[in-house]
Amino acid sequence: MNYTIRDATKNDMPQVLDLIKELAEFEKEQDAVEVTINDLQEDGFGTHPAFHCFVAEVNSRIEGIALIYNRYSTWKGKILHLEDLIVSKTMRGSGLGTALLDTVVKYGHDLGVKRINWEVVDWNEPAITFYEKKGAKVLRDWDVVWLDEAGIKNYVAKL
Repeated sequence: MNYTIRDATKNDMPQVLDLIKELAEFEKEQDAVEVTINDLQEDGFGTHPAFHCFVAEVNSRIEGIALIYNRYSTWKGKILHLEDLIVSKTMRGSGLGTALLDTVVKYGHDLGVKRINWEVVDWNEPAITFYEKKGAKVLRDWDVVWLDEAGIKNYVAKL
């Protein structure tokens, strides 16, 4: 199979959003996607981009993405966060996921990061197996903690 891994462009964001929605459907969270094409274009390609995105292109169609951004660890220093690595349902098992992860790891290495972080839902055993085969550690004894938009508003209202 011939494919290209490249930096995403602003014009790729409609196809990127399609893949984000496909992942949400896979994770049974279809209604959770609030981000728009405009959000992705403004947030990823403005003067201070909030993320960097790689795309996997097959026959002029984007079949996979890896969306990343910089973080900082008080223990380690510079780290990279992989928000999502998505491969279209029809292309899973084709090697695109490996190619995208390889690209992210090389990118992080070139940046000199001390760690690359990401999450995976605990029931997605194929993804967990994939990551562990690549040498990643799945920390099953850590819980993800977050405040959603409503939680932030409620928190601030109590200050």
